[in-house]
Amino acid sequence: MSLVLSPRFFNRKRRRQLQPGGTPAWQRPRRVLPGLPLTMGVTLTTLSLVVLLPLSAAFFMAGGMGWSAFAEAAFSPRVLASYRLTFGVSLAAALINAACGLLVAWVLVRFRFPGRKLVDALVDLPFALPTAVAGIALTAIYSRNGWMGSWLETLGIKVAFTPLGIAVALVFIGLPFVVRTLQPVIEDLDRELEEASRTLGAGRFTTFRRVIFPLLLPPLLTGFALAFARGIGEYGSVVFISGNMPMRTEIAPLLIVTKLEQYDTAGATAIAVVMLVTSFALLLGINLLQRWSRKRLGDL
Repeated sequence: MSLVLSPRFFNRKRRRQLQPGGTPAWQRPRRVLPGLPLTMGVTLTTLSLVVLLPLSAAFFMAGGMGWSAFAEAAFSPRVLASYRLTFGVSLAAALINAACGLLVAWVLVRFRFPGRKLVDALVDLPFALPTAVAGIALTAIYSRNGWMGSWLETLGIKVAFTPLGIAVALVFIGLPFVVRTLQPVIEDLDRELEEASRTLGAGRFTTFRRVIFPLLLPPLLTGFALAFARGIGEYGSVVFISGNMPMRTEIAPLLIVTKLEQYDTAGATAIAVVMLVTSFALLLGINLLQRWSRKRLGDL
């Protein structure tokens, strides 16, 4: 008995072995990294253990309190004062960082001057410096007997143990986020666009407003969001310079630690859930604004 195979069988087999580029399957190079199923499984497992599980536990604990107990713990006058201080000062510090970070990044990229590399390295100092050390140093500098504090005291400006001192600490720890986000974008800017704008008669301010700033707006919003998020959760650099006075200079992270020290886990969880939901809402709004700016830039 003879076995006859149709030529179509070999054609189909040949088509399965060939890739879209024409390379046979046995000549395909093996991937160095694992495929999608393994990497996706590791990613979802890591995110679940590190992010989703702790957040779910916080919401689960807060949900078991009951609405009356939750409202009493999360919306008392002292807690509301800490919310206003934390979010208000964090927003102000993030706005300052956005403006100052844009200037610092622009100077470091566009100008060459002695000590430029040193200044560029100093930008990363808040990343490497422990936050507690930063808080102690800022308190020593801006206290009444400090170098800057004694001089500002003569002008009637008190920094340490005031909301202004908290803003100074948040500006210090948030500036690198904006600078490092903007630097690569400024380096990749095409200077021919600026030259074309000047050729068409536009001044420096018009060139910056109509040509440069729209390109820098998405990364600027990203740096602003990072600095704002860091400021909301900052504890180490603020706890020393704030003074920790209830209803005046007490931030929400410090109030959470105080609740935990008093073994009030439910109250600390309630405050944490409110801060978490509010932070998510604000960051969602910032991301939507960033997406709108990128879409608008793509339509131009």
